[in-house]
Amino acid sequence: MKVAVIGGGPGGLYAAALLKRLDPAREITVWERNAPDVTFGFGVVLSDETLGGIEHADPVVYAALQKEFVRWDDIDIVHRGVRHTSGGHGFAALGRKRLLEVLHERCRDLGVDLRFRTEAPHPDRLTATHDLVIAADGVHSTTRDAYAPVFRPHVAEHHCRYIWLAADFPFDAFRFEIAETEHGVMQLHGYPYARPSPDHHPSTRPSGPPNQFGASTVIVEMREEVWRAAGFAELEEQESVERCAKIFADALGGRPLRSNRSAWTTFRTVVNERWSHDRVVLLGDAAHTAHFSIGSGTKLAVEDALALAACLREQPTVQGALAAYEEERKPVVASTQRAARASLEWFENLDRYLGQPPRQFAFNLLTRSRRVTHDNLRLRDARFTASVEREFGCPPGTPPMFTPFRLRGLTLRNRVVVSPMDMYSAVDGVPGDFHLVHLGARALGGAALVMTEMVCVSAEGRITPGCAGLYTGRQGEAWRRITDFVHRQAPGTAIGVQLGHCGRKGSTRLMWEGMDEPLPEGNWPLVAASPLPYKPGSQMPHQLSRAGLTDIREQFTAAACRAARAGFDLLELHCAHGYLLSGFLSPLTNRRTDAYGGTLEKRLRFPLEVFDAVRAVWPEERPMTVRISATDWAEGGTTAADAVVVARAFAAHGADAIDVSTGQVVAEERPEFGRSYQTPFADRIRHEVRVPVIAVGAISSWDDVNSLILAGRTDLCALARPHLYDPHWTLHAAAEQGYDGPGVVWPAPYRAGSRRPQTGRTDAPKPRLTLGT
Repeated sequence: MKVAVIGGGPGGLYAAALLKRLDPAREITVWERNAPDVTFGFGVVLSDETLGGIEHADPVVYAALQKEFVRWDDIDIVHRGVRHTSGGHGFAALGRKRLLEVLHERCRDLGVDLRFRTEAPHPDRLTATHDLVIAADGVHSTTRDAYAPVFRPHVAEHHCRYIWLAADFPFDAFRFEIAETEHGVMQLHGYPYARPSPDHHPSTRPSGPPNQFGASTVIVEMREEVWRAAGFAELEEQESVERCAKIFADALGGRPLRSNRSAWTTFRTVVNERWSHDRVVLLGDAAHTAHFSIGSGTKLAVEDALALAACLREQPTVQGALAAYEEERKPVVASTQRAARASLEWFENLDRYLGQPPRQFAFNLLTRSRRVTHDNLRLRDARFTASVEREFGCPPGTPPMFTPFRLRGLTLRNRVVVSPMDMYSAVDGVPGDFHLVHLGARALGGAALVMTEMVCVSAEGRITPGCAGLYTGRQGEAWRRITDFVHRQAPGTAIGVQLGHCGRKGSTRLMWEGMDEPLPEGNWPLVAASPLPYKPGSQMPHQLSRAGLTDIREQFTAAACRAARAGFDLLELHCAHGYLLSGFLSPLTNRRTDAYGGTLEKRLRFPLEVFDAVRAVWPEERPMTVRISATDWAEGGTTAADAVVVARAFAAHGADAIDVSTGQVVAEERPEFGRSYQTPFADRIRHEVRVPVIAVGAISSWDDVNSLILAGRTDLCALARPHLYDPHWTLHAAAEQGYDGPGVVWPAPYRAGSRRPQTGRTDAPKPRLTLGT
């Protein structure tokens, strides 16, 4: 087998070494345009997981790297002159130049042909003469560009500028330092990558070659507008370096910074739909990038090399190996990129959090990517985590999720909400035994607030024939039966009603018979902001006239009155997911030219009129919330910035909290799913509008809830599918955390089950690739 490697970075070199080691008969050539001692950046951070993979796959490389590593456990966060330290994290770093030297030496020892200062031939030429071409040519990959129609890359630039620098001393921790300047917020990311030489004396001034006194990577980052306002756009390289050293003089102890052909740049997130074409395969930054704030670029490239080598060993053909490599690595990388994107966006919006209490700010920073969580951090540094909890107001032994929260006259005993879930099981809008058991079970399950499904305000406002309603007295009586059960059998649990109207998304089949598909017969007429069907084949709705708007508003107020008499503790107005009121808010579904369409202010008019009318009849002491779709996930639709305006308008009209969901407004949406993927929208609204928020969407663990609450990203967490899987989710969360207190109460008949059952042992997975020396 002949293998060509384009690019002599860590990923390409390590792939070459592994492949040669697996089969010495392979002819492997690496092309690198630069000299062997030329590289960008300074230090490289590798995780214990990655190092474990290297150790099992190539003990020689691992042993060489082991001699060079700088190891540390602490993260320092310095903000407004106060430093908070969190320990137990475990980092290992070394100089990028030294890493390349180790890999160069290993490749030469194994017989890999290294061609420096040489441009690689075009991949078409290489595939004609080689069995495999590995494109490890970086974020600006020419190979990826050559086959762009096949790889289908997506490259996104972000809002911050950053520069890689170094300081000739070792930080004693991974350091984040925030500078609030007259131009805006700037941040420093720093970590050690070289130890002082054995004969170094701390009192001596730096005068020897770099790294004699140890060294640290220093990255300075700020938003584009701050960068321009501070004048960095006009500065030469050395002037920028000196300016950064002056701004962060405290962190550097007055020491200078140095550069390595350093330039201000904007981070680019690279995603490819495919990673291989014929015998060409992408590796490392050519295939994907992840923001440096989670230290994952070199890590991912090395892990790519390990996986590719393993797949080539396991599969009988190159094509099969490349397919297996892509199948194995893409989900892992996608998860890392989601975490990196969350971290990147946190730093882009850093000024949003500057007013947080100091320990909460530090906790928020540490958990920004959602990879580090409350429980994980408690294991790493229980003392630090306990200090954050005390500052937050958690009584001793009380997880954040079991602290109370007040909305108007209603005090919720914990932060868990059973999210509204359509059950499609009513008959003529009347909730029956199913609803009693369904909602009653979840009320007994420990959540502070149990929400109904969307309860429709008219027969024509139903999504399906199975939707529940509150447009008749009989329906109101049936709901009273359910609220009475909750208040009697689950004292301290609140039950809320969500009122809505289907708009253009009605007269459809039950979900399990064909979601959003029109009824084959028995249809009813639909109304909407504009005459636009939800999707091809959907019924065409009628545009609401002024008289129709009045009728709808009165239907909502009548339903709210019935809800009050039925004994609901909270009312939520459904202005999300493309239903009637949501249809007024989105520019994709509201094409009106009258006073209720056009600008966002006009699109808000009818939903606000409905809110005001409902608030006027809803009991003063009972809270009222609003669910919104914070983005349409579609071009030209509602944006996160629009959602802030919408939330601010409802808050000004008296909404006690905003329930922040996304999407389901247009059929052509392209949501970016992931763990707690909608929470950033709630986080933004909470901090910019200063209104309580309910986060919802792929929040599935009690650890997620604790993390989000303690970081100040949300006030309440609404969980849907976890409560379908486990009606007693909150009780079990308490048992698993060893909590017994006022934040959750086990029903007397269930107390015998309040301890977590014993489980069997689980074994850790074996190393991915193990080779002898």
